[in-house]
Amino acid sequence: MKLGIINSAFGQAGVDTATGLSHIARIGFDCVDIFTEAMTISADEKRIIGNTCQKHSLPITSLVVIAAGLTDFNDPVRDFHVERVKKFIDLAAELKAKNILLVLGEYIWQREVIPPEAQWGWAVETCRKIGDYGDQKNVDIALELEPFRLSLLNSVEKMVKFVDDCAHPRVRANIDISHLVLADTLPSDVLKLKNKAIHVHISDCNGMVHGDLPPGRGIVKFEPYLHAIKELKIDGTVAIELEYSPDPSKIVEWVEEAYTQTDRLMQLTGLRG
Repeated sequence: MKLGIINSAFGQAGVDTATGLSHIARIGFDCVDIFTEAMTISADEKRIIGNTCQKHSLPITSLVVIAAGLTDFNDPVRDFHVERVKKFIDLAAELKAKNILLVLGEYIWQREVIPPEAQWGWAVETCRKIGDYGDQKNVDIALELEPFRLSLLNSVEKMVKFVDDCAHPRVRANIDISHLVLADTLPSDVLKLKNKAIHVHISDCNGMVHGDLPPGRGIVKFEPYLHAIKELKIDGTVAIELEYSPDPSKIVEWVEEAYTQTDRLMQLTGLRG
C-alpha cells in the first residue's frame, strides 16, 4: 500500500496549501488526501492543488467530505447534501483522485423520535444515489467508521451491514485504526471487511477519546491491525490523519514524526509498497 496524509494537518496550522503540499512531497509521502470544500473552492485554489501536486509528482488519492445531512428527515436537506457530495465527486474526478472519504451523520434525538431504521434507510438511499454518480465519474466512495455512540457506522458489524445494504460496487469502507480501538474492535474483526474496504486512516489516541496523534504518541498497538489490513490485499493508501497540532509552529516536525513512525510500522509489517 502507499503512504499518504490528509493535507489538513498543515492547513489547520495556518500553512498555505502549496507550502503544505510541498512539505508533504519533500518528507517522502507517496500521495496525499485533500481536505477542502467543493461547493466553494476557487478556481485559483484548484489550480494550486493540481499544479503543486503535479510539480512534485504527488498523486491525490482521496477527498474528505463530511455530510451529516444525508441522514436528515427532511427530503430537501438530503437532496442538498447529495448534490453537495456530487460536487466532491466532480472535484475528485478533476484532480484524478480515486475516491471520496465520506463521513455520514448520527442518529438524532437519541434514536427516540425518528425510528433509527428510517435514518438508516435514508442513508442507504442517498449513498446509492452518490454511488451511481461516482460510477459515472469513476470515483469510489469510502465510508468512515466513527466510534461515537450515536454514529450510524460505529462498528465493523454496522459497516459490513451498511455496505451490504447499499449493494453498490462504488460504496465501500474506510478503515480508521484509532477509531477501531475506540470502538473496542479486535484486529481479527478487520477481516470482516474483506472485499469491502478500499482506504485506510492511521493515527494514535489515548484509548478513551478521539486523538489523531502521530503513531507512538498514544496507546494503540498498530502491528496486529496492520497485519490484518495486509490480509485484505487492498490496492490503496494508508493515510495519516493528524488534527490540531499542540504547537502549530512545529507542524513540520509533527508531520515528519508521524511519517517516520508510520513508515516504520508499514515496513515492519510488510505493508508499504
